[in-house]
Amino acid sequence: MYAVVPAAGVGARMGASLPKQYLTLEGRTLAEHTLQRLLAFAPLSGVVVAVAEGDPWWPRLSLNGMSLHDHPRIRTVTGGASRAESVRAGLQAVLEQTPDAWALVHDMARPLVRLSDIQKLLDGVAEQGGILACPVVDTIKRADPGQCIDATVDRNLIWRALTPQLFPAAALAEALAVPDDAITDEASAMEARGWRPRLVAGNADNIKITVPEDLPLARFYLRRQGQEAGLEESS
Repeated sequence: MYAVVPAAGVGARMGASLPKQYLTLEGRTLAEHTLQRLLAFAPLSGVVVAVAEGDPWWPRLSLNGMSLHDHPRIRTVTGGASRAESVRAGLQAVLEQTPDAWALVHDMARPLVRLSDIQKLLDGVAEQGGILACPVVDTIKRADPGQCIDATVDRNLIWRALTPQLFPAAALAEALAVPDDAITDEASAMEARGWRPRLVAGNADNIKITVPEDLPLARFYLRRQGQEAGLEESS
């Protein structure tokens, strides 16, 4: 099993002067936080990172004094103009190594994923793959074109999709080969081919950094996770 991490986007909604994966959180970039966690997950054979062509920031990143670009467990590939194209580039690299591999696709902008949640995903998936997700707790309204309430949706049937998302690499590459604006994540590509991926409940602190106000929240969650880890070590 390999992790595939698309990181060729610019994160326009963040409104920053550089792609959001290179913004700093507690002294490290989001990319360094994310990759540190993935590399710490023992079942992974390696990590494939898809970056933009000519990305000037990626070669500067490091963990424990080692360049991520030259890390023995990381392979860098050139991503595309869309998430799907970047994921496909990563999957191609995986399939060149292991044709029957499974791919764990994770957002670079989700630096707080817990290793215990990744293990839950591995334990919970079936033959048609699965994703980490969170049951919705708010009341959900469906709007009409005039932005008035059309209906209240049964929240017991609604989940927020997270990452990682885990599928056989070859099947996912084939599903992503067909351009479709309705495909917003790997699971939706597989759904379009008739698959029924499993929803595996993950922690709500596995947030995606998308807008500026997400960074203070991520800082809070990161510190809380550190405190939890400290309590576990002392117990």
